[in-house]
Amino acid sequence: MQNDAAQSDPLADWPFDQPPNCAVITVRQIVKDKQPILHVTHDSDDHGWQFLTLADARTEDGLVVHFSHIFELDPGLRELADLPPGWHAWRQSPHAPWQREPNPQEEEEEVSEN
Repeated sequence: MQNDAAQSDPLADWPFDQPPNCAVITVRQIVKDKQPILHVTHDSDDHGWQFLTLADARTEDGLVVHFSHIFELDPGLRELADLPPGWHAWRQSPHAPWQREPNPQEEEEEVSEN
């Protein structure tokens, strides 16, 4: 039986393939401006994660943070823990369902490497 401390700690049952202290990529708009996470990618080359808005990400807005920080901003991301490497997910609003598919950018990179 779990104790109350374990039940109240959202990191106690970490569901992702990378550890909570792993560096992930996000943008200033999410961390500083508190915009919702609406696009998530799980990279096939290094199993890295990116947490973005629906707007085109600009290099100058990029941030590297601990995975746990992103999870604290949106614990509902737990439902994407099974997103396969090479896939991405998006939603139109924080309350909309996630859509998932292989990331077309990853497929383009594989073709250009061959």
